[in-house]
Amino acid sequence: MNWLLVLAGAMVGAPLRFLTDRAVQSRHDSVFPWGTFVVNVIGCLILGFLTGAATAGAAGSRLQLLLATGLCGALTTYSTFSYETLRLAQDGARTYAALNAVASVATGLGAAFAGVSLAGVLWP
Repeated sequence: MNWLLVLAGAMVGAPLRFLTDRAVQSRHDSVFPWGTFVVNVIGCLILGFLTGAATAGAAGSRLQLLLATGLCGALTTYSTFSYETLRLAQDGARTYAALNAVASVATGLGAAFAGVSLAGVLWP
């Protein structure tokens, strides 16, 4: 049963990642990978929120499998982040590559902490 929950979440997360990435990137005329940046930050926020909810006892293991492992696992993409950062550096856009690496990690951590904090406010 657990793998079905992960599969169901991933079936939503993967297309959501693709559609969000394309929608965001189409609005920016830049080599910076805004689409990947946005989906990763959103995923970090959701995962932080779910972690906070689970810590408070408001999210059980099934919800965690569905949303944290399945949805967030398919929504976020470390491999694409790594590839795009490497591609930027190889193409001579080293400033964008460094900015992508630093901003993605810092903003992702900030979003995760914000999600945990929000859950803490909802479930003290």
